[in-house]
Amino acid sequence: MYYKFSGFTQRLVGAGASSAYTPQGFKPAVPMESPALIFGTPTKLASDSSSTVEYMGKNKVPELQKLFQKPDGVPVHLKRGVPDKLLYRTTMALTIGGTIYCLIALYMAAHPKRQK
Repeated sequence: MYYKFSGFTQRLVGAGASSAYTPQGFKPAVPMESPALIFGTPTKLASDSSSTVEYMGKNKVPELQKLFQKPDGVPVHLKRGVPDKLLYRTTMALTIGGTIYCLIALYMAAHPKRQK
């Protein structure tokens, strides 16, 4: 037996299969037309060898691999020299400054000024 919610009695009542599967306010889905393509450009197949792929610049990956894998004892995040050191030290300074600021804010919240 199938049941559906009756809006009149506010209880479940017996119902047929079709009315139980389409509750109040819902209609059966109507097939819709597919929307128009937004990016309707044709795609290139991998088997299309007649077209060549042009890159914006040369591949720097092999050079960077040599740089980062060199066993010189320098951590990876500092291997590119001065810019990396500057970024690292700035990040550390901001981290320490933020920690001190949070501790001061916690102290001020824990010890409010007394009103006279």
